[in-house]
Amino acid sequence: MRPVVTIITINYNQLKLTCELLDSLRKVTYPAVEVIVVDNHSAQDPSPVISEKYPEVKLIVSDENLGFAGGNNLGIQASRGEYLMFLNNDTEVNPAFLEPLVALFESNPQAGAASPKILYHNSGEKIQYAGSPQIDSFTGRSKLIGWMEKDNGQHDVQQETHLAHGAAMMVPRSVINEVGLMPEFFFLYYEEVDWCQSIKKAGHKIYYVPDSKVYHKESMSIGKKSTLKTYYLTRNRLLYMRRNTVGFKKVTWILYFLFFSLPKNALMFSLSNDIEQTKAFWKGLIWNITHLSNGKKVKLFA
Repeated sequence: MRPVVTIITINYNQLKLTCELLDSLRKVTYPAVEVIVVDNHSAQDPSPVISEKYPEVKLIVSDENLGFAGGNNLGIQASRGEYLMFLNNDTEVNPAFLEPLVALFESNPQAGAASPKILYHNSGEKIQYAGSPQIDSFTGRSKLIGWMEKDNGQHDVQQETHLAHGAAMMVPRSVINEVGLMPEFFFLYYEEVDWCQSIKKAGHKIYYVPDSKVYHKESMSIGKKSTLKTYYLTRNRLLYMRRNTVGFKKVTWILYFLFFSLPKNALMFSLSNDIEQTKAFWKGLIWNITHLSNGKKVKLFA
Protein backbone atom coordinates (compact mmCIF):
# COMPACT_ATOMS: atom_id res chain seq x y z
CA MET A 1 0.00 0.00 0.00
CA ARG A 2 1.34 3.43 -0.93
CA PRO A 3 1.84 5.95 1.91
CA VAL A 4 -0.82 8.65 2.09
CA VAL A 5 0.19 12.13 0.94
CA THR A 6 -1.78 15.04 2.37
CA ILE A 7 -1.82 18.10 0.12
CA ILE A 8 -2.45 21.33 2.03
CA THR A 9 -3.24 24.68 0.44
CA ILE A 10 -4.32 28.04 1.87
CA ASN A 11 -7.18 30.09 0.47
CA TYR A 12 -7.46 33.79 1.25
CA ASN A 13 -9.86 35.78 -0.92
CA GLN A 14 -8.77 33.84 -4.02
CA LEU A 15 -11.44 31.20 -4.47
CA LYS A 16 -11.10 31.11 -8.27
CA LEU A 17 -7.37 30.33 -8.01
CA THR A 18 -8.01 27.69 -5.37
CA CYS A 19 -10.63 26.00 -7.56
CA GLU A 20 -8.18 25.96 -10.48
CA LEU A 21 -5.67 24.19 -8.25
CA LEU A 22 -8.29 21.69 -7.08
CA ASP A 23 -9.23 20.98 -10.69
CA SER A 24 -5.55 20.29 -11.35
CA LEU A 25 -5.27 18.01 -8.32
CA ARG A 26 -8.15 15.87 -9.57
CA LYS A 27 -5.84 14.70 -12.34
CA VAL A 28 -3.09 13.52 -9.98
CA THR A 29 -2.05 9.93 -10.67
CA TYR A 30 -0.75 9.08 -7.18
CA PRO A 31 -3.30 6.68 -5.64
CA ALA A 32 -3.34 7.76 -1.98
CA VAL A 33 -4.03 11.48 -1.64
CA GLU A 34 -5.83 13.58 0.93
CA VAL A 35 -6.53 17.24 0.03
CA ILE A 36 -7.05 19.91 2.68
CA VAL A 37 -7.99 23.53 1.99
CA VAL A 38 -7.55 25.96 4.87
CA ASP A 39 -9.48 29.18 4.44
CA ASN A 40 -7.72 32.01 6.26
CA HIS A 41 -10.85 34.01 7.15
CA SER A 42 -11.68 35.18 3.63
CA ALA A 43 -14.30 37.87 3.08
CA GLN A 44 -16.36 35.29 1.17
CA ASP A 45 -16.99 31.94 2.85
CA PRO A 46 -15.79 29.33 0.32
CA SER A 47 -17.72 26.49 1.97
CA PRO A 48 -20.73 26.36 -0.39
CA VAL A 49 -18.58 26.33 -3.53
CA ILE A 50 -15.96 23.86 -2.32
CA SER A 51 -18.47 21.54 -0.66
CA GLU A 52 -20.57 21.34 -3.84
CA LYS A 53 -17.80 21.19 -6.45
CA TYR A 54 -15.14 19.27 -4.49
CA PRO A 55 -16.81 17.00 -1.93
CA GLU A 56 -13.60 14.96 -1.64
CA VAL A 57 -11.76 17.96 -0.18
CA LYS A 58 -11.48 18.54 3.55
CA LEU A 59 -12.19 22.25 4.17
CA ILE A 60 -11.11 24.04 7.33
CA VAL A 61 -12.45 27.57 7.81
CA SER A 62 -10.42 29.61 10.28
CA ASP A 63 -12.14 32.34 12.26
CA GLU A 64 -9.05 34.54 11.88
CA ASN A 65 -6.24 35.09 9.38
CA LEU A 66 -3.38 33.00 10.75
CA GLY A 67 -0.93 33.78 7.95
CA PHE A 68 0.81 31.27 5.70
CA ALA A 69 2.44 29.25 8.48
CA GLY A 70 -0.54 29.33 10.84
CA GLY A 71 -2.92 28.22 8.11
CA ASN A 72 -0.65 25.37 7.08
CA ASN A 73 -0.29 24.33 10.70
CA LEU A 74 -4.07 24.02 10.97
CA GLY A 75 -3.93 21.74 7.97
CA ILE A 76 -1.11 19.66 9.45
CA GLN A 77 -3.05 19.10 12.65
CA ALA A 78 -6.09 17.88 10.69
CA SER A 79 -4.12 15.68 8.29
CA ARG A 80 -3.52 11.93 8.22
CA GLY A 81 -0.79 11.63 5.58
CA GLU A 82 2.67 10.20 6.17
CA TYR A 83 3.95 12.94 3.87
CA LEU A 84 2.71 16.54 3.82
CA MET A 85 2.74 18.45 0.51
CA PHE A 86 2.38 22.20 0.89
CA LEU A 87 1.14 23.94 -2.26
CA ASN A 88 0.36 27.59 -2.87
CA ASN A 89 -3.18 28.00 -4.13
CA ASP A 90 -1.80 29.86 -7.17
CA THR A 91 -0.18 26.70 -8.52
CA GLU A 92 -1.21 23.89 -10.84
CA VAL A 93 0.51 20.52 -10.95
CA ASN A 94 1.74 17.94 -13.38
CA PRO A 95 -0.46 14.85 -12.81
CA ALA A 96 2.56 12.70 -11.89
CA PHE A 97 4.24 15.23 -9.61
CA LEU A 98 3.87 13.26 -6.37
CA GLU A 99 5.50 9.95 -7.32
CA PRO A 100 9.09 11.26 -7.63
CA LEU A 101 8.83 13.13 -4.33
CA VAL A 102 7.49 10.11 -2.44
CA ALA A 103 10.17 7.91 -4.04
CA LEU A 104 12.88 10.22 -2.69
CA PHE A 105 11.65 9.99 0.89
CA GLU A 106 10.96 6.26 0.71
CA SER A 107 14.53 5.61 -0.47
CA ASN A 108 16.44 8.24 1.50
CA PRO A 109 15.96 8.43 5.28
CA GLN A 110 18.13 11.58 5.44
CA ALA A 111 15.69 13.58 3.32
CA GLY A 112 13.88 16.14 5.46
CA ALA A 113 12.19 18.31 2.83
CA ALA A 114 11.99 18.50 -0.94
CA SER A 115 10.65 20.74 -3.67
CA PRO A 116 9.85 19.96 -7.31
CA LYS A 117 10.99 21.89 -10.34
CA ILE A 118 8.78 24.99 -10.32
CA LEU A 119 7.95 26.64 -13.64
CA TYR A 120 6.13 29.89 -14.26
CA HIS A 121 2.59 29.16 -15.38
CA ASN A 122 1.91 29.78 -19.09
CA SER A 123 5.44 31.13 -19.58
CA GLY A 124 6.72 28.79 -22.25
CA GLU A 125 8.40 26.54 -19.65
CA LYS A 126 10.45 29.25 -17.94
CA ILE A 127 11.96 28.08 -14.66
CA GLN A 128 11.27 29.74 -11.33
CA TYR A 129 13.04 27.21 -9.07
CA ALA A 130 15.53 24.44 -9.74
CA GLY A 131 17.09 24.43 -6.29
CA SER A 132 18.54 27.20 -4.20
CA PRO A 133 21.93 28.19 -2.76
CA GLN A 134 22.29 29.19 0.86
CA ILE A 135 20.90 32.50 2.08
CA ASP A 136 23.50 35.21 1.56
CA SER A 137 25.06 35.98 4.93
CA PHE A 138 25.20 39.71 4.12
CA THR A 139 21.88 40.42 2.45
CA GLY A 140 19.50 37.80 3.82
CA ARG A 141 18.48 36.96 0.25
CA SER A 142 18.91 33.86 -1.88
CA LYS A 143 18.97 33.50 -5.65
CA LEU A 144 17.02 30.68 -7.25
CA ILE A 145 18.93 28.26 -9.46
CA GLY A 146 17.63 28.31 -13.04
CA TRP A 147 15.51 31.43 -12.54
CA MET A 148 13.95 32.65 -15.81
CA GLU A 149 15.83 30.09 -17.89
CA LYS A 150 13.95 28.16 -20.57
CA ASP A 151 13.63 24.58 -19.34
CA ASN A 152 15.64 22.50 -21.80
CA GLY A 153 16.54 19.80 -19.29
CA GLN A 154 19.66 21.59 -18.06
CA HIS A 155 18.50 21.20 -14.42
CA ASP A 156 17.23 17.63 -14.57
CA VAL A 157 19.54 16.09 -11.96
CA GLN A 158 18.03 15.36 -8.56
CA GLN A 159 20.33 16.72 -5.88
CA GLU A 160 20.70 18.13 -2.43
CA THR A 161 20.01 21.85 -2.21
CA HIS A 162 20.01 24.43 0.57
CA LEU A 163 16.39 25.57 0.57
CA ALA A 164 13.02 24.19 -0.45
CA HIS A 165 10.50 26.54 -2.06
CA GLY A 166 7.43 27.51 -0.06
CA ALA A 167 5.16 27.42 -3.12
CA ALA A 168 5.61 23.64 -3.35
CA MET A 169 7.39 21.56 -0.74
CA MET A 170 6.99 18.12 0.80
CA VAL A 171 7.97 17.25 4.37
CA PRO A 172 7.55 13.88 6.11
CA ARG A 173 5.32 13.86 9.17
CA SER A 174 8.15 12.26 11.15
CA VAL A 175 10.34 15.31 10.48
CA ILE A 176 7.57 17.70 11.51
CA ASN A 177 7.13 15.73 14.73
CA GLU A 178 10.86 16.16 15.34
CA VAL A 179 11.40 19.85 14.49
CA GLY A 180 7.95 21.28 15.17
CA LEU A 181 5.35 23.08 13.08
CA MET A 182 6.01 26.01 10.75
CA PRO A 183 7.14 29.11 12.70
CA GLU A 184 3.97 31.20 12.87
CA PHE A 185 5.59 34.42 14.10
CA PHE A 186 6.78 35.21 10.55
CA PHE A 187 3.12 35.29 9.45
CA LEU A 188 4.02 35.77 5.75
CA TYR A 189 7.36 35.21 3.94
CA TYR A 190 10.55 33.54 5.23
CA GLU A 191 8.69 31.00 7.35
CA GLU A 192 9.66 28.11 5.07
CA VAL A 193 13.27 29.36 4.90
CA ASP A 194 13.51 29.40 8.69
CA TRP A 195 11.81 25.99 8.81
CA CYS A 196 14.37 24.58 6.35
CA GLN A 197 17.16 25.75 8.65
CA SER A 198 15.51 23.96 11.57
CA ILE A 199 15.20 20.79 9.47
CA LYS A 200 18.89 20.94 8.53
CA LYS A 201 19.97 21.65 12.12
CA ALA A 202 18.15 18.44 13.09
CA GLY A 203 20.46 16.53 10.74
CA HIS A 204 18.24 16.22 7.67
CA LYS A 205 18.87 17.26 4.07
CA ILE A 206 16.86 19.32 1.58
CA TYR A 207 16.41 18.07 -2.00
CA TYR A 208 15.43 19.37 -5.40
CA VAL A 209 13.44 16.80 -7.42
CA PRO A 210 13.27 17.74 -11.13
CA ASP A 211 11.09 14.81 -12.20
CA SER A 212 8.29 16.48 -10.26
CA LYS A 213 6.83 19.63 -11.85
CA VAL A 214 4.59 22.38 -10.51
CA TYR A 215 3.45 25.53 -12.33
CA HIS A 216 3.29 28.77 -10.33
CA LYS A 217 1.20 31.88 -10.99
CA GLU A 218 3.65 34.07 -9.08
CA SER A 219 2.31 36.86 -6.84
CA MET A 220 -1.31 36.59 -7.89
CA SER A 221 -2.56 36.05 -4.33
CA ILE A 222 -0.65 38.97 -2.75
CA GLY A 223 -0.02 41.30 -5.67
CA LYS A 224 3.20 42.22 -7.41
CA LYS A 225 3.33 45.67 -5.80
CA SER A 226 1.84 45.26 -2.37
CA THR A 227 2.49 47.17 0.86
CA LEU A 228 1.77 43.93 2.72
CA LYS A 229 4.53 42.22 0.76
CA THR A 230 6.98 45.09 1.30
CA TYR A 231 6.29 45.17 5.03
CA TYR A 232 6.65 41.43 5.66
CA LEU A 233 9.66 40.98 3.37
CA THR A 234 11.46 43.82 5.17
CA ARG A 235 10.38 42.70 8.64
CA ASN A 236 11.05 39.00 8.14
CA ARG A 237 14.34 39.25 6.26
CA LEU A 238 15.77 41.02 9.29
CA LEU A 239 14.06 38.66 11.73
CA TYR A 240 15.37 35.62 9.86
CA MET A 241 18.94 36.95 9.96
CA ARG A 242 18.67 37.72 13.66
CA ARG A 243 17.52 34.17 14.35
CA ASN A 244 19.92 32.30 12.09
CA THR A 245 23.30 34.06 12.25
CA VAL A 246 25.83 34.09 15.08
CA GLY A 247 29.27 35.46 15.83
CA PHE A 248 31.23 37.07 12.99
CA LYS A 249 28.47 36.49 10.44
CA LYS A 250 25.98 38.34 12.61
CA VAL A 251 28.36 41.29 13.01
CA THR A 252 29.06 41.48 9.27
CA TRP A 253 25.43 41.41 8.16
CA ILE A 254 24.47 44.07 10.71
CA LEU A 255 27.25 46.34 9.42
CA TYR A 256 26.27 45.60 5.82
CA PHE A 257 22.64 46.39 6.56
CA LEU A 258 23.35 49.62 8.45
CA PHE A 259 25.87 51.09 6.02
CA PHE A 260 24.72 49.73 2.64
CA SER A 261 21.34 48.01 2.50
CA LEU A 262 19.41 50.45 4.70
CA PRO A 263 20.60 53.64 2.93
CA LYS A 264 20.10 52.04 -0.49
CA ASN A 265 16.55 50.85 0.22
CA ALA A 266 15.57 54.07 1.99
CA LEU A 267 16.74 56.07 -1.03
CA MET A 268 15.00 53.73 -3.48
CA PHE A 269 11.65 53.96 -1.72
CA SER A 270 11.96 57.73 -1.30
CA LEU A 271 12.70 58.25 -5.00
CA SER A 272 9.74 56.08 -5.98
CA ASN A 273 7.35 58.73 -4.60
CA ASP A 274 5.19 55.88 -3.34
CA ILE A 275 4.37 57.00 0.18
CA GLU A 276 2.55 53.80 1.16
CA GLN A 277 5.42 51.56 0.03
CA THR A 278 7.88 53.77 1.89
CA LYS A 279 5.77 53.56 5.05
CA ALA A 280 5.60 49.77 4.74
CA PHE A 281 9.40 49.54 4.47
CA TRP A 282 10.00 51.67 7.55
CA LYS A 283 7.27 49.85 9.48
CA GLY A 284 9.03 46.53 8.83
CA LEU A 285 12.33 48.01 10.03
CA ILE A 286 10.82 49.60 13.14
CA TRP A 287 9.15 46.30 14.11
CA ASN A 288 12.60 44.74 14.46
CA ILE A 289 13.92 47.69 16.47
CA THR A 290 11.02 47.44 18.90
CA HIS A 291 11.38 43.64 19.20
CA LEU A 292 15.13 43.37 19.66
CA SER A 293 14.88 40.85 22.48
CA ASN A 294 12.73 38.46 20.49
CA GLY A 295 15.07 37.32 17.71
CA LYS A 296 15.24 33.73 18.96
CA LYS A 297 11.92 33.24 20.73
CA VAL A 298 9.62 35.80 19.18
CA LYS A 299 5.97 34.94 19.73
CA LEU A 300 4.36 38.11 18.41
CA PHE A 301 2.59 39.01 15.22
CA ALA A 302 2.85 42.51 13.79
